[in-house]
Amino acid sequence: MKHSVTKLQIIGFSVTALGGVLLHFLYDLTGNNILISVVSAVNESTWEHMKLLFFPMFIFALTEYSFLKERKNFWCIKLIGILAGLVLIPVLFYTYNGVFGKSPDFVNIAIFFVSAFAAYLLEWRLFKKNVPKKCSSALSFAILCIIAFAFILFTFVTPEIPLFKDPITSLYGIK
Repeated sequence: MKHSVTKLQIIGFSVTALGGVLLHFLYDLTGNNILISVVSAVNESTWEHMKLLFFPMFIFALTEYSFLKERKNFWCIKLIGILAGLVLIPVLFYTYNGVFGKSPDFVNIAIFFVSAFAAYLLEWRLFKKNVPKKCSSALSFAILCIIAFAFILFTFVTPEIPLFKDPITSLYGIK
């Protein structure tokens, strides 16, 4: 059965948007559950907001693969889309804050949704054009797994650089 790439990308964006919102609050709602911390935001740092985009997109991609596995470039496109979304979050956040000072919450929320939308739109365009033609799906999937591992690792062993700093508490990593 052939599945519509457009429909899957719309579903993916919806899953990512709703999943990201849920994961933003889940750690606090579960009383700082250590198991939940590996996929949800543990503070308000930019890095943790990138995690909110990554895990719903990656988990959806694992599901979506069952519908689009005949596409040899599936994992390459997913890697490109996810990386685009992950790069957009800090670029938009730090650009906005650099120009206007501190961003209100609604702007931070909009940055998340815009980044997710742009990532899925890019994926949709790449699927429609069927590019890249030559890529290593195994390598692309491995890179996504390494990114997942980095998000988990840096939750517990957090580099003390601004990307990881909670702007509210000035702390790094898990609460």
